[in-house]
Amino acid sequence: MRVYFGVNGVGLGHIGRCIPIALKLIETGDNILFSTYSDACDYVERENLPLCKAPPISYVVKPDGEIDFRQTTANPGIFSIFIFLNQLRAEIRFMRGFNPDVIVSDSRVSTILAAKLLGIPVLTLLNVYRVTIPRERRFLQLAAIADGGILTVIGKVWGLGEEILIPDFSQPYTISAYNVSIPPRRESKIRFIGPILPIKPKELPDRDVIRKKLGLDDEYLILAPISGPSQEKKYFSSIIRRILKKLPDKYRIIMSLGLPNSNTPPTQEGNMLIYDWLPNRFEVLKACDLVISRAGLGTITHAICYGKPLILIPTPSQTEQFGNANRVAELGIAKIITQRSLNSSRLISTLQEMFLGSFIDRAHQIQKDTAKYDAVDTMVKTIKKH
Repeated sequence: MRVYFGVNGVGLGHIGRCIPIALKLIETGDNILFSTYSDACDYVERENLPLCKAPPISYVVKPDGEIDFRQTTANPGIFSIFIFLNQLRAEIRFMRGFNPDVIVSDSRVSTILAAKLLGIPVLTLLNVYRVTIPRERRFLQLAAIADGGILTVIGKVWGLGEEILIPDFSQPYTISAYNVSIPPRRESKIRFIGPILPIKPKELPDRDVIRKKLGLDDEYLILAPISGPSQEKKYFSSIIRRILKKLPDKYRIIMSLGLPNSNTPPTQEGNMLIYDWLPNRFEVLKACDLVISRAGLGTITHAICYGKPLILIPTPSQTEQFGNANRVAELGIAKIITQRSLNSSRLISTLQEMFLGSFIDRAHQIQKDTAKYDAVDTMVKTIKKH
């Protein structure tokens, strides 16, 4: 069987959940090909997987990570018909060259449309059904135009495939509940398959064994994975590094800068160990006491699967991340700190509150309640069925 993955290339979240599926298919003797762009290409190349580099399509961000809507529309970003048609043309060319039996689109409109034009079955992997632009006063007209036009069309395209597979928990623990507003006519195509975990907790050594290997005794271990587009990661990592270095000695921090094309050895800064790329991140996730991160769905659901509470710092103006963060806070396993209010005293007080409260016990309970999922196996079976 030949399986084609068309993956959103902004950040590493989309490609990070598709690679475990592709590796499982390779194990069963199937052929795969990735089409992606921008940040995701480095991750695919690191895994030595077949890759076609698609024309990039993205949005412009300010230095602090906030989406610059004015520059995105002017330069011309996600709203450019020319860029989109160029990407669609490339997808058709890649597919004709590879001749796939099944196509998986992870949040790629061009992949779905190309598949439909060529008559190839396509599955949609998705965690945001309809994008929402924040209603800031200075962008009200732009938001109305975008939501009423292009973004509405995009919402309709998601339903063109055979199935819509959402890598999230079903209710009552759905994290992307605010972002996955499904029209009733599409509900028959929807399936919540659970988080796509490359490594399950039971496949790793005991937590105490990992902590001993990491040289830990009674200290709290905090995992701080940096995620998002390259420019945003650079800005956010510079802020969070300065703050984490001020934490008391009872806290140990392991930070990953999320740079898959780097093999640089880790550096020590006080009680913080900083990796460009953390190869054993799931071991560290199992050993840690808490996660500090942005509010992407992958990071959050992985932490839940490993029973870890979170401190979340959503990217400014990212409605998806604020929706995720608010949902996890409602479940009682996370606290939210806005980027604007982030400082060392606020972080220390939040850490104290979390370790003294019921957050850890609640995280362990939800971990048990959601342990039934095997999303990689579900995806492979679904691909083979189609």
